[in-house]
Amino acid sequence: MASNGSGPWGGGGNSGGSGGGDDRGRGGNGGGGGRRPGGPDGPQIPEIDELVKKGQEQLRVLMGGRDNSDRSGGGGGGGGRGETPPFFTRGTLLLGGVAAVFLWGFASFYTVAPEEQSVELFLGEFSQVGNPGLNFAPWPFVTAEVLPVTREQTEELGAGSGGRSSEGLMLTTDENIIDIDFQVVWNISDPAKFLFNLAEPQETISAVSESAMREVIARRELAPILNRDREVVKDEAMTLIQSTLDAYDSGVNIVRLNLDKADPPGEVIDSFREVQAAEQERDRLERQADAYANRVTAGARGEAAQLLEEAEAYRAQVVNEALGEASRFGAVLAEYAKAPEVTRKRLYLETMEQVLGRVDKIILDENSGESQGVVPYLPLNELRRSGGSN
Repeated sequence: MASNGSGPWGGGGNSGGSGGGDDRGRGGNGGGGGRRPGGPDGPQIPEIDELVKKGQEQLRVLMGGRDNSDRSGGGGGGGGRGETPPFFTRGTLLLGGVAAVFLWGFASFYTVAPEEQSVELFLGEFSQVGNPGLNFAPWPFVTAEVLPVTREQTEELGAGSGGRSSEGLMLTTDENIIDIDFQVVWNISDPAKFLFNLAEPQETISAVSESAMREVIARRELAPILNRDREVVKDEAMTLIQSTLDAYDSGVNIVRLNLDKADPPGEVIDSFREVQAAEQERDRLERQADAYANRVTAGARGEAAQLLEEAEAYRAQVVNEALGEASRFGAVLAEYAKAPEVTRKRLYLETMEQVLGRVDKIILDENSGESQGVVPYLPLNELRRSGGSN
């Protein structure tokens, strides 16, 4: 093994009659100057100096210089290790300056979409609000934060929306529990306030919305919320959320509030429905009883009023008849005082006319013997009655 003259890199010592160390020192074509020392089958790896030299030559050509690659190491010897030209020339400095200006302009100009607004910060402090379009913020002194101001964002609260299981359980004023799922749709009204006054906007809006809804539910009973007051609850909660966020100077505008579900908890919903059905049946029976009571009361009141009217009419009739009889008696008395016989006879005839006019009569004549005293007469009253009935 030692007689072969192998070096530490595994190269053969008898190749070409010269050692591996001399080949590395000369850098000729027959040695390892262009590759790592080793056997003829080893990988070809350029040295760092050659890579730097080639890069400098290519940059010089791009800047309009002369290509000196023909003078570098074509044959043997040390021609490939000539003097390295300076890297920071006028061309390289100009190219670096152009690149720096391009990068600075790229970092300073920015665009804002029509549905967005930008907030420009001068050394970290608020400067102004950018308009849609192309804007200029000289970096690094001025930076810009672009925010979507018209895009509607949604915060969902309640167990049905994927939140906490107890997030939608709320207590009413009649000590009942209701399960509510709702959505708060919002956008940015003032980007500067939104950026500087809210550290965590989504968490803040969710917390304010949950607190406002709990306050509204705590002021109402369970049954109206489930039936007729859903819109009222929604409007009150939306107003309370907006006023709270305005007090924070949040720059947030509540677009709408969607009340998806308002039901009793799932564990007691069957029992609650049975209670609701019983209450509805009770209300139905109460309405029927009230209707019957109103009908009977109204009939009794009408009958009482009728009896009162009839009694009043009878009283007026009796009084008027008595007054008439008294007035008639007074008139007859005055006439009787003037002519007693005539008045007495007249009274007798009128009385007999009234008595005999209401009965069927048969007239007998004592002096008539042929017809056994029966006097024929024409029944005018009966004919008048029969004619009126026909």
